[in-house]
Amino acid sequence: MSLTKWIKPINGLSNRNLMMPSLENLVESFFNDDLMLRDYAGYVPSVNITENEKSYLIEVFAPGFDKRDFTLSLQEGVLMVSGEHKTEKSQGKKNYVRKEFNYGSFTRSFNLADSINEDKTDAVYENGILKVELPKNEKTAAQNAREIKIS
Repeated sequence: MSLTKWIKPINGLSNRNLMMPSLENLVESFFNDDLMLRDYAGYVPSVNITENEKSYLIEVFAPGFDKRDFTLSLQEGVLMVSGEHKTEKSQGKKNYVRKEFNYGSFTRSFNLADSINEDKTDAVYENGILKVELPKNEKTAAQNAREIKIS
């Protein structure tokens, strides 16, 4: 089996003059598409937020992290979630053809509703997902469930 590099076809080929390539195509071909496709400024994980009768659940997709890599703080109604990958120093030298594993840090903040019981907030990290459960105050949870009639 042999590996060959995939080269992205030119977007909008019919609209471009092949004798005079655009500056964008020249830059992309010079940098081998890497600088145009990867975000070197930082890593921002994807987040899902769900709600049920008793709590909110924030799921942060952060594979490759360890639970020690995260810092969570809750202050004045703002939840701050941050994480940092540490570069592992290996003794052996590998001859990489291409290396795309990245290391870095991120910080995300979430404004919380007044209905959150901050004292009972819990977090767990498993299978690459950090799950932060934000329970609602019991009084507020009961008030949230109501039917709205359509006129």
